[in-house]
Amino acid sequence: MKTDDFDYILPPEQIAQTPAEPRDSSRLLVLDRARQTLEQHIFRDVEDYLRPGDVLVANQTRVIPARLAGQKLPGGGKVEILLLKRLSADTWEALAGGRGFNVGRRLQITGGPQAEVIEVLDGPRRIIRFDQPPELFVDQVGQMPLPPYIHTPLANPERYQTVYAAQPGSAAAPTAGLHFTPQLIERLRAKGVHFATVTLHVGLDTFQPVSEDTPEEHHIHTEWCQVTPAAAAVINQARQAGGRVVAVGTTSVRTLESAAAPECVRPYEGATGLYILPGYQFKVVDAIITNFHLPRSTLIMMISAFAGRETVLHAYRQALDWGYRFYSFGDAMLIL
Repeated sequence: MKTDDFDYILPPEQIAQTPAEPRDSSRLLVLDRARQTLEQHIFRDVEDYLRPGDVLVANQTRVIPARLAGQKLPGGGKVEILLLKRLSADTWEALAGGRGFNVGRRLQITGGPQAEVIEVLDGPRRIIRFDQPPELFVDQVGQMPLPPYIHTPLANPERYQTVYAAQPGSAAAPTAGLHFTPQLIERLRAKGVHFATVTLHVGLDTFQPVSEDTPEEHHIHTEWCQVTPAAAAVINQARQAGGRVVAVGTTSVRTLESAAAPECVRPYEGATGLYILPGYQFKVVDAIITNFHLPRSTLIMMISAFAGRETVLHAYRQALDWGYRFYSFGDAMLIL
């Protein structure tokens, strides 16, 4: 298995720059693994493929305005910090742009408190301790960290949040969930589809292609996730009654498979470094709702593990030919 095996050519004009309006009007490509078929729909048609007793599992993380401006102390040189991962109430792993970010460097956050670099990691990554917890000031002074391939400013920051986002902590949105509206969720509930939420705080490593020649050489990033006892109970009851577990997005897949135990999903809270490559045996997930992912990324590798590499790449080629929009604000796939 080579990293090149998961490459494809994407015309830049098919990278979505703005979200669909309304949310559930995006396109939906349905891939049936058993029948090896592709069908084209609008996302709201997903209810036609979900059965009473199925359980949708969605990631309820909320993106924080993680891009912070500031100045170095002393000296006043401008800096930009991008919060990546919460380590404690006042300490975060972050990307720090510019020179001179050595241990002991003090920073003044524009409109906020001071902070200090307490550890140097690889490249521009730093561990930074703030004089007060970022959750107390980021909503007032931070900017939404859109992915690097989106160049159009977002008119409404809430469009980079799912409608069920509840737990702040992500540097990027779980984008498969962006297609859901409250009305669609209510119709699914009325049909008898269960709805459970888990949490995985998404880091920007999600967007990084694998640079090593073989995927096994890649160092997978860790992310914090949680499956509450209540969510585990809903999922296990649905499975025991014959319902399918339909994961909304790769982050939900990673969370569910990290919480897998023999014959059930167990409550879980902590870091996950689960790296899903072709050959992995899925223990919980029966179907996936997902967007179209970057070439050579760990996410297209995960989807290939679920549906087969050749099948996935064929579906991607068809989606490109049919004019589908890719990446965070793009169209969706339902893999049955």
